[in-house]
Amino acid sequence: MGSFGRGQASDPPHPRREPRLAGELTAEELERVFAGCVDFDHRSVAAGGNEKRRLELFFIAGMVRMERVSDYVLRPLAQDRVLGELGEEAAWERMGSGALYNLSVTEVTTLDEGAAALVEGNCLLLPPGGGKGLSFNTGTEEKRGVGDPENEVSVKGSRDSFVENLRTNTSLVRRHLRSPELKIAEQIVGRQTLTPVDVVWLEGIADPELVREVEGRLENIDVDALLSTGNVEEYIIDELDTPFPLMLYTERPDRFSHGLCQGKVGILMEGLPLGYLAPGVLGDFLRAPQDRSENWMMATALLVLRWLCLLTSLLLPAVYVAMVNFHPEMIPTRLALSIMAARQDVPFSALFETLMLLVAFEVLQEAGLRLPQSIGQTVSILGGLVVGSAAVEARLISPAVLVVVAVAGIAGYTMPSQDLSAALRLWRFFLTVLAGISGLFGVLAGAGLLVGHLAGLESFGAAYLDPFADGEPLLRQPLPEDKFRPAHLKTPNRRKQR
Repeated sequence: MGSFGRGQASDPPHPRREPRLAGELTAEELERVFAGCVDFDHRSVAAGGNEKRRLELFFIAGMVRMERVSDYVLRPLAQDRVLGELGEEAAWERMGSGALYNLSVTEVTTLDEGAAALVEGNCLLLPPGGGKGLSFNTGTEEKRGVGDPENEVSVKGSRDSFVENLRTNTSLVRRHLRSPELKIAEQIVGRQTLTPVDVVWLEGIADPELVREVEGRLENIDVDALLSTGNVEEYIIDELDTPFPLMLYTERPDRFSHGLCQGKVGILMEGLPLGYLAPGVLGDFLRAPQDRSENWMMATALLVLRWLCLLTSLLLPAVYVAMVNFHPEMIPTRLALSIMAARQDVPFSALFETLMLLVAFEVLQEAGLRLPQSIGQTVSILGGLVVGSAAVEARLISPAVLVVVAVAGIAGYTMPSQDLSAALRLWRFFLTVLAGISGLFGVLAGAGLLVGHLAGLESFGAAYLDPFADGEPLLRQPLPEDKFRPAHLKTPNRRKQR
C-alpha cells in the first residue's frame, strides 16, 4: 500500500541528468533545444560589415530588452570596421574585452551554459561553427514597482516593501544596510525552475555555523519546482509535525535588515515578495515591526496585551465549555443564571455549539480571503452580524457562546504573525474538545501537552520558547538600555551599542 509524503524504498528514483543538455554549443543544437518555442529567435550579423564573418545572435523575446540588444550589441558589432579586418581569434578577443557595450559579458563553452544564459534573459553570440559563445546581460527589468507593505502596515517606519524581483530586493536591503560586511551568497534551486535563492547575513555578527547550516539545507533541496513559500520553508525547518511557524517572514526590508543586525540569517528568493529570517523563536512572532518605533512604555503595554490575547484566543472557548459542563460553581451566580436562561431552549450541548461556531468562524474567514476584497468584506459582515443574530433568535446557539467565540477570534487577530494565529486556532479546537470530555482537567492536560510540544521544538539550533529558555527580556526595553543581541543567536559580537 502506498503512503503520502514520506518516501519509501519502493518509490521510483529521481535521477538528475548531468549534464542537463548533452551536445556541443552550436546554432543547430540551440535550435533543437528550443524547438517549438515561439519566443525563441535569432538573427545573423556581419561583423564590421564583413559578409565573410557572419555571427549568430540568439535571444528569447520578452526576456531581453530589445533596445539594449540593438544599441549595445548589434550596433557596435555592425559598425566597428576593425572587427571585419582582424583575424577570427583577435576579433573574438576584441568583442569580449569591450568592443560591444555591455557591463556584463561571459564566455560560455557548453550547451548547458548557453541554454541557461538564454533563459536568464541574456543574448548569446556564436561564431561560425559554434563551440563557444559570448553571453551579454541584456535582460528586461520589467517588474512590479516597490510600494507600501500590504500585510505589515507601517505607521512610523519606512514604506517600501519587497517585490518579486530578487535583485530589487537585495538592493532594498543594501539601501538599509550600507555595510561592506553584508554578504550575499546565491544558489540555484529547482530542476525545472532554476530559481535563484540568496542567503544574506552580516559577517562578524551572524554565527558562521548558522550560515553554513542554512546554506547546507538549501543545497539539499532537490525538487522540480521552487514556486511557493512552502517549497523553501518545509524543506529547511527542523520539524514538520507542528503547526507553529519556525521561520519568521516579512515583506518589509527594514524589519529584515533589523533581523540581520541582530545576528539572524536571511533568505531571499526570486519570485517571492518577502524575506525569511532564521532562526525564528516564539518571542519573534509576538513582536510587531512598529514596536521599535513606539515609545517603550506603549510598546511594552502592547506586547503584554498580545501575550494576554494569545492566552485568551487559545483558552477562552475551552474554559467556557469546561465551566458550563463540569464546573458551574466557578461562574458568578447572576452570570450563571443568565447563561442557563439563555441556553434553556437551545437543543445542543455547550461543546457542540462552541465547536459549531468555531467552525463557522473558520468558514467565514476562508470565504472572506478567497473572494474579491469588496465581496469578501460583505460576506464577512453578512455572516458575522445577520447570520449570527438570526441563529441566536432561532435558539440554535446561545448569546454567551457567540460572545466567547467572537472574543477569542478577535484576540487571535492581534497576533503580528498570521502563521502563529493559525496555529493557535488549530490548538483551540483540540483544547475545546478536551474541555468537553473532562473539564478543567482536560484543559490543563492539553495546555501541558502544548508547553511540552513547544519546549521540544528548535529552529536552527535555537530553543523555540525563547525568551523563556534563555532568560532574555520578555518586554520591550528602552533602546539606550538594549545593549546586547539575543543569546540564542550565538553571535560572535553580542554588544550592539555602547
